[in-house]
Amino acid sequence: ADPVEANVWVEPVARGALPAPAEPVAESSPAARPAAPAQPAVPPARSAEAGDDAEPVAEVPLKAALEAVLMVVDEPTTAARLAEVLERPKKVVAAALAELAEEYDAQQRGFELRFVAGGWRFYTRAVCAPVVDRFVLDGQQARLTQAALETLAVIAYRQPVSRSRVSAVRGVNCDGVMRTLVQRGLVEESGTEPETGAYLYRTTQYFLERMGLRGLDELPELAPFLPEADDVEADSQEGSAIADAVAAAD
Repeated sequence: ADPVEANVWVEPVARGALPAPAEPVAESSPAARPAAPAQPAVPPARSAEAGDDAEPVAEVPLKAALEAVLMVVDEPTTAARLAEVLERPKKVVAAALAELAEEYDAQQRGFELRFVAGGWRFYTRAVCAPVVDRFVLDGQQARLTQAALETLAVIAYRQPVSRSRVSAVRGVNCDGVMRTLVQRGLVEESGTEPETGAYLYRTTQYFLERMGLRGLDELPELAPFLPEADDVEADSQEGSAIADAVAAAD
């Protein structure tokens, strides 16, 4: 009997040795297939919502939108960035910015729109600066000391420059002042000097913003007022090497 059963033996599923999940699986797969088309319906709903959010942006008057955005920026913003946010052509945005700047100048508003350091930003009009100083800065130690201003001037005109060379030009140690300028974001490191390995320093983008300059080429002609190599004492930190370096920078 055993050999006969072996000859007629079939798979356990047919004999009932295993539960017959084939039918439920076959029934569930058709049910899962209709659910698949329902998933693509979700992204269109989201894209429609995104479109609802984008339409009001384009409907806001351009100049009003520019004023609103520029009111909250903390650094100059490019016309390209504004055009991207407001979904307008860059040329149209650039023209509107120029028109706003002219309008503020014509009306002599307390603020002005200026193109500085590659971007646009609101600034207090110079004639109103004393009012702002009294309201915001009165009683605060926000102004740079004379030593800091002199050090900043040397860096601006000699950059990139090391601390020791700045000290040689000024005739005093400038380490503490340099740290202050770095902390205030006016000066930053700019590599190292090949000969000595000393850190080099340069002015930052924030320096241009505070000075109201588009670039370093707009700095006034102040170089003749800086000490020449002959004025640098030979017993400074780098001796005659400093004098030669300063002379080469002129």
